[in-house]
Amino acid sequence: MALEQLCDVVQRCQAIKDEGFSPEDYDLFFTAGRTCLEQGNSAQVLSILVDEKNKNIVRCMGWNLLGPLVQILLKKEDKNLPHCHAILSHLLEVCSPKELLVGLLEQVEEADTGSIAETVTLLLKPLQTVLLRLGMKKASSVGMALSTLLSQVARLPVPVTKEQEEDDVFGLCHCCTALLQFVKPFVEEVKEGVKDNNRISKDNELRVELLKFCMKSLSKPLLEVQLKDPDTLLKSPLRDFATEILIILSSIGESLPDLLSRNVLKRREVPGFLEEEVRYPKESLACLSHLLFVDHIAVDIFPAVLSPIFVLYDNKSEYLNEVEDNSLPVDLLELKTFFSVPQNLVKVMTLCPDQTLRTKGLKVFQLSIDKFNTEAKYKFFKGMLKTSHHAGVEGYIIKNIKNQIDFSLKPCNGNDWFLGKHLLPLLRLVLCLPHGPETDLLQNLDRIMESLNLLRYMLIRDKEWENETGIWTELYKIEDNYLKPLRTGLNMSKAHYEAELKSAKENKKISSKGAIHSSSVCTVTVDNEKLPNMTPEMQIQVLQSAVFTFDLIESVLTRIEEIIETKERPLNVVLF
Repeated sequence: MALEQLCDVVQRCQAIKDEGFSPEDYDLFFTAGRTCLEQGNSAQVLSILVDEKNKNIVRCMGWNLLGPLVQILLKKEDKNLPHCHAILSHLLEVCSPKELLVGLLEQVEEADTGSIAETVTLLLKPLQTVLLRLGMKKASSVGMALSTLLSQVARLPVPVTKEQEEDDVFGLCHCCTALLQFVKPFVEEVKEGVKDNNRISKDNELRVELLKFCMKSLSKPLLEVQLKDPDTLLKSPLRDFATEILIILSSIGESLPDLLSRNVLKRREVPGFLEEEVRYPKESLACLSHLLFVDHIAVDIFPAVLSPIFVLYDNKSEYLNEVEDNSLPVDLLELKTFFSVPQNLVKVMTLCPDQTLRTKGLKVFQLSIDKFNTEAKYKFFKGMLKTSHHAGVEGYIIKNIKNQIDFSLKPCNGNDWFLGKHLLPLLRLVLCLPHGPETDLLQNLDRIMESLNLLRYMLIRDKEWENETGIWTELYKIEDNYLKPLRTGLNMSKAHYEAELKSAKENKKISSKGAIHSSSVCTVTVDNEKLPNMTPEMQIQVLQSAVFTFDLIESVLTRIEEIIETKERPLNVVLF
């Protein structure tokens, strides 16, 4: 029955050109395809998908089969595995890499605790394939993938004894080994840049994402690992992982001595320190020191002239605050002088010309958040969203809100502030556009992306029938007040920039033929200051970057709309 339905919808859709498929087409294709796979008809599904007549259908709708396909592959049923692997390979080749990326990362995020290791190792190669298809525009996507993967891997229990590391029951060792293979082509790309140019820019986007990956790996899981020396465990995957992380750091142009010195904060000139997280977290640098001077990891690439005593002396002021986490009460926020401290930190983070002070300000800002108790965090977040007026700061706050919601949804962590009736007023502050559809999406990118990621997470994590956060009760307001205006603004912005890009390319083409003797220029204004005029090539590059940014926003927004539509459609059918 399901196979007949799949054949019918595919045959009907063959007559539809381009991407003119209706929501009903998507729904029927997904439902019939999933049922066929679950019933063991993977060979027939493969035959349909690889048919050249169905290429356009697969390109537009095929990625929706990732969910059921991954679940079947995880079951490892012998008779279905070859065909299912072939289906996955075909989807990776034909479907849009942006949609594939969102779909694959969603499967990683949704993995149950007991299947994290299997899911991660299964999807690493497909993810790598998709990211490589993005070409030179893959840096931010690589960063998003690495962050999602490490967040899941960090949930795995860390082996304590030699026997536990050898048995690797929970799969942490296997995941760490697989992650090294996953990042290898991206590391090689950065290394090639170093080889060709004898140097690489510190703000190279792919290099920055790999740096974040290394720093996060040093924080988790390596900070919690007690490495075994070779005499105790000859072959140690965790020791190999630690070694490779330090080698990667060196390969992408990071000086290990500088990382262990406060000079790293004075000397680096990396813009966008509010993008995602502090790039040089203290706990990561502490782990780096331990690996080098206690475990003697990668010590051969560290200058012997810099002794551990020198490094310790140079970092003597970098010890963490002694105040216990979650201990400061909400009453402190009522003190005007106390609440003014984070507000002044925001000024330092966003306005101070000194990079060292900006970075330290962000670290102290996060530390202060960690020290508040739950109610204080809630009221602090509300206050900052109302007063910061800076998209980067607001995005940082929203990311912290997501972390608190995630913590509250876990067993035994429920509270009155980040679930239910108290959470909804906070979400209304998060899920809004400052100027409606006319909001500058590029200027507010950090806030918008974090807001969409939060909403997508809640719709996936908090099931409709549980509704612990109250998100499903509030959903119709969110659609009217946030999602629809955002869709309108996104369509207008994308159309405008695409038109500008087309015009810029045409002007460049005419100029190259000699019809225009004076070079075209484009003026860009940032914070009321005009930047130097851009060449036509630079102008095209900026416009292409903007269009790609809109595509990223649209990918997440479309996924949210699909989740909502999927939840609402069965109810509409019953009511009809």
